[in-house]
Amino acid sequence: MSASHHVSRRSFIKSSAATAVACGVWSGRAAGESNSPNEKLQIACIGVANQATANIRGVRGEAIVAICDVDNNYLNKAQSEFPDAKAFTDYRELIDQAGDRIDAVVVSTPDHHHAPATIRAIRAGMHVYCEKPLTHTVEEARLVTEAARARGVVTQLGTQIHAGDNYRRVVEMIRAGIIGDVSEVYVWVGKGWGGRGNDLPTKAEIQTPPEALSWEHWLGPAPHRPFAPGRYHPAQWRRWWQFGGGTLGDMACHYMDLPFWALELKYPTSCKSTGPELDPETCPTGITVEYEFPARQQRPPVKLTWHDGDNSLKKISGQRVPSSGVMFVGSAGKVFADYSNYRIFPPAESDKPQLPEPTIPSSIGHHAEWIKACKDGSPTTCNFDYSGPLTEAVLLGNISYRTGQKLDWDAERLQAVNCPAADHLIRKTYRPGWEVA
Repeated sequence: MSASHHVSRRSFIKSSAATAVACGVWSGRAAGESNSPNEKLQIACIGVANQATANIRGVRGEAIVAICDVDNNYLNKAQSEFPDAKAFTDYRELIDQAGDRIDAVVVSTPDHHHAPATIRAIRAGMHVYCEKPLTHTVEEARLVTEAARARGVVTQLGTQIHAGDNYRRVVEMIRAGIIGDVSEVYVWVGKGWGGRGNDLPTKAEIQTPPEALSWEHWLGPAPHRPFAPGRYHPAQWRRWWQFGGGTLGDMACHYMDLPFWALELKYPTSCKSTGPELDPETCPTGITVEYEFPARQQRPPVKLTWHDGDNSLKKISGQRVPSSGVMFVGSAGKVFADYSNYRIFPPAESDKPQLPEPTIPSSIGHHAEWIKACKDGSPTTCNFDYSGPLTEAVLLGNISYRTGQKLDWDAERLQAVNCPAADHLIRKTYRPGWEVA
């Protein structure tokens, strides 16, 4: 960014009138005035309620200088906590006005806004922490990953379980080969973010949006549809294809993260999903997804099977399992893990394995890791180069389900070579002004 650009952006910010939805003034130093690790980051929080509250708690030790939400009830509450932060209902305006006043952005919106907000921040040179899944479509995941790499910003996906010591110990075990070569993994989650069997709201349910809610900004890149209380906002949007991805979109980045990390997986070669009859509007209440991953150096190919909701598991290979978790099946035993525990199942009780010495250091905290990296350039463990491919694999499961076909996946071309019907689900059309590409 040139010096003249810095001056013009700062002049613009100082001279521009506040937008109808903005309040307050930019506070603190201009971003980039100091690279000292003791200086606080100037952070903007896009989304301030629900999951966003946890993310704000994770970064509130820094300087929160801008906040954004489409719901003024949420926004006003956040404004009372951060009275010096400038407030917006449109993150596009926030990013456009920020210039070099913001170092980093935390994105905690519904899934359909993840890519539009994230890629705009990246292109403005801002570091980004984004909630999972990274994006709403496979193409978006690739575009966001490539943009972050090209711009050189620090990134982190909100898979907070990754920071726990339990995942680290399991990764060490699997990589040390204590259960031999792993060729099969089961991943399951008992919850079911699915439809309620009545599709779109009835005419009787449709209402004028409440005054506090900017419905058009909530829809953002998605096609217009009328507001119906309790059906989309707040908290129900995950059930709908237009805005979320069901349980797979909600939870798979948390639980598939462990086998991706331990086995160094990246792009699958095929993906096959099964579940109930497709509803064109809402996600299924239970789905099974079978992924095939290729061999990696000395490691054999891996079949990873995901189960959720109505299709979740209670037993694997004769072993009773909790409602959610991961089971690695190796040539010399099995390992079960969830976010807080693990259990080893050797072939015989007398064959108790020798656990490897810990080699992966404990995390300083998922948000703290990102903040430190923004200041000193140290690595993050869920940067978009890692979590972008993870997100792509997750979202492919929903595409296979919606097309009703097994997908033969060409990751380089971003194409299901045997299924042209998948093309319009790999990418999507945006309402004007919200484009990602």
